[in-house]
Amino acid sequence: MTTFKTRKKMIACRKSFTDTLLELAKKDKDIVAVTSDARGSVTLGDFADQLPEQFVECGIAEQDAVGISAGLAHSGKKVFVCGPACFYVARSLEQVKVDLAYSRNPVKILGVSGGVAYGALGATHHSLHDIAALRTFPGMNIVLPCDARQTRKLVELLVDYPEPVYVRVGRAAVPDVYENDDFEFALGKANMLMDGKDLTIIAAGETVYHALEAGKALKEKGVEARVLDMSSIKPCDKEAVLKAAAETGRIITVEEHSMFGGLGAMVTEIISENPVPVRILGIPDEDVVHGTNKEIFHHYGLDAEGIVKSALDFLGK
Repeated sequence: MTTFKTRKKMIACRKSFTDTLLELAKKDKDIVAVTSDARGSVTLGDFADQLPEQFVECGIAEQDAVGISAGLAHSGKKVFVCGPACFYVARSLEQVKVDLAYSRNPVKILGVSGGVAYGALGATHHSLHDIAALRTFPGMNIVLPCDARQTRKLVELLVDYPEPVYVRVGRAAVPDVYENDDFEFALGKANMLMDGKDLTIIAAGETVYHALEAGKALKEKGVEARVLDMSSIKPCDKEAVLKAAAETGRIITVEEHSMFGGLGAMVTEIISENPVPVRILGIPDEDVVHGTNKEIFHHYGLDAEGIVKSALDFLGK
C-alpha cells in the first residue's frame, strides 16, 4: 500500500509536466513540443524560449497541430502536442483517431484544463466527454495524473513510450497525494492509497485527493474504505477492480467527467460478470452549473464532503 501525506505547497500538474519535459528535452534533441497558441495556458513559455528549435507554434489550429505532430512522430521525433483538453478531444478528434490512434503514431497529447477546470467559462470549455470518446479508439492510452509527483513520473515514462497517449490535467495547483517519490507508477496499474473492507472508492485525476480525504474522514466515522488511484484509465488495472469488488462488496467511482462512458462505466464493465453494487459520482446528463471548479465539485458531490455523504448513504448509515 502506498504511503501518503499532504504538503502545504501545491503545484499545478501542467507546470510539473512542462518543467519535466523541458528538463528532458535539454538532453534529448528529438523531443519536440507542439502547441496551438496555448503556450501560456499550457506553461510552455520557458520551453519555447530556451529550446526554440524544438518548439512548434501552430496558432489556433488544433487539427493542424495534431496532423503536424503525427508527421513529426512518424519521422522519429518524440512529440508532445499541448493545449486545452476541450479542443483536442473535439475539434481535432478525427485527426486524433486517424493520424494518431489508427496510424499508431506515438504522439503524446497534453490536454490542460480538463474536466470543469475552466469553471465559469462554461460548457464550451468543459471536456466531460474525452474519456468516453478516446476509450473507443484502439491503440489510444488515457492517463489522468493526480498530483505533481505522479505527473513527473508520467512524463519520464512517456518520452519513449511506443503508443499514443492522452494525458488530461487540470489548471490550478493541486495538493500532493504522494508524500515523496518512493512510489511505483506504471500504465495499467492502480495504486492503493488506503485499504479497507467496507467499500472501495476509485478515483482518477484531481478527484483522487478528494477520495483520499473522504477515506480518512470515513475512518473517523468507523467506516473502512479502500481508496484506489486509477490514474491509468486505459490500459486499466482490471485485477485491482475485481479484487476490490470481491473483497469489499461495494464500489464508488469518482470522476470529473460525464457519468456516462468514463471511469464508472469502465468499472461496471469490468465487474459485469460478477457484479456488486456500484455508485457513480460524476457530472449528470445536464448543462453544468456555472461557477469555479471548486464550486462545481461541491455542487455535484465530487469533493470529500460529497463523497463521504454518498458513501454513508450507500452503506445505509
